[in-house]
Amino acid sequence: MNTQDLVFDVVVVGAGGAGLAAAIEAQESGRQVLLLEKNAQPGGSTAWSIGSVSSTGTPYQKRRGIVDSPEDHWADMPGFAGELQGRDNDALRRILCEHIPATFQWLLDSGVRFMGPMPEPPHRQPRMHNVLPNSRSFIYHLSRRAKRAGVELRTGQRVTELLQEDGRITGVLAESSSGRLRIRARGGVVLAAGDFTNDPTLKARFMGQQEAKVEGVNQTATGDGQRMAEAMGARILNGDLALGPEIRFIAPAKENFVRRLPPWRWLAVSMEWSLEHLPQAILRPFMMKFLTTALAPSTTLFEQGAILVNARGERFGNELDRPAWRLPDQSDKVGYIVIDGALAQQFSSWPNYISTAPGIAYAYIPDYRQNRPDVYVEAHTLKDLAARLGMDGAALETSAAQGPVRALGAGPYVALGPVRSVFVHNEGGLMVDLEHRVLGADGQPIAGLYAAGSTGQGGLLLKGHGHHLAWAFVSGRRAGRRAADAIA
Repeated sequence: MNTQDLVFDVVVVGAGGAGLAAAIEAQESGRQVLLLEKNAQPGGSTAWSIGSVSSTGTPYQKRRGIVDSPEDHWADMPGFAGELQGRDNDALRRILCEHIPATFQWLLDSGVRFMGPMPEPPHRQPRMHNVLPNSRSFIYHLSRRAKRAGVELRTGQRVTELLQEDGRITGVLAESSSGRLRIRARGGVVLAAGDFTNDPTLKARFMGQQEAKVEGVNQTATGDGQRMAEAMGARILNGDLALGPEIRFIAPAKENFVRRLPPWRWLAVSMEWSLEHLPQAILRPFMMKFLTTALAPSTTLFEQGAILVNARGERFGNELDRPAWRLPDQSDKVGYIVIDGALAQQFSSWPNYISTAPGIAYAYIPDYRQNRPDVYVEAHTLKDLAARLGMDGAALETSAAQGPVRALGAGPYVALGPVRSVFVHNEGGLMVDLEHRVLGADGQPIAGLYAAGSTGQGGLLLKGHGHHLAWAFVSGRRAGRRAADAIA
């Protein structure tokens, strides 16, 4: 395989939200930047996200007369961590809270628009802002800004190794279908390659063998940055913590029109106005297109008597005892939630919802019937339901008589699924200092190596909607500037 030699001031690995932010800041600092992405297009986990950013001091808060501060944000975040609070990185949390207001404005200046802010206790003030029209807006606008600034973006390039000379990281090796690149970085390398939710080896090591069977929402989140840095002596913190495993509906085979909406600025501004001024009766059908995608079904379904069966119609454990851990052992790793007529009626209105996006709205049985016919099957008898799903009728009838709370009652019966078990994100990032420099086993910075986003989470706990993306953009910008400033 031919090897091509290149030289840049800064090399950024991963073109998700953190990587794009790092590349833009380094390039706008007057450096020559190469941004490498192993996938065919930029996006990373940012593009898969709901798209929430939690921040204080935003124009949206000010328009509503909300008085808030970074200090209050910093003080409220431990409420999300609960008993894990002692494992948090208080200093990095302060950096996040102090720098997200300016970074939020930076996103607005880049063309991104939001709805909100939305309340989410234990936040004492509404801080959660949801991107419009969808999370691809971040990638669209930041990619355009990166291009305008002069960042060179190369996709289909998987970075396989960090290069080191005299204790300093001097560049990377990258491979693609067209050959190999040996890239020297004068200032430094920024790792922004995401988490390891879809890497069985790292999940088995930090979480357990059963967790290793659970797939990540982002199929390409394979911990590339963590593994390469560990080879240089870096350490991973909080690798055992993750959002998941949790049960989620499979994504639609074809994206609905909300996900397909182009992230044009004029469209986002129009949506922003509409969400603030149009009545809910007009907006709700539009919002349901979003709320019935690949979200998590409420666990209240099982608490009220729903059953979870595999593709054969068999229950495979107690639905109230971590069913998401067992689902990967079933055929095709999928299951179906089955409810009777009474539960279908119960989950057709507040307070019993099927799924929700916090602060936006709630989706009920009629919403799934209308918007997700691919995961909604209804029949008057269990035998007919089984036939429609390709299940064994006798097995489904046996399962229905052995629910976790009670036997299923009279029909009509509804099956919601397929559902699968996934990790949404995990907290296992590299140990970094307050300048986003990756630290070695001795606690000293590895010269020339920086990390941002999930790769450089540094022990920071980011529970609560909107904190992972906030950290991606804040840490990405800061790491990019530090790498740019490292050039003498």
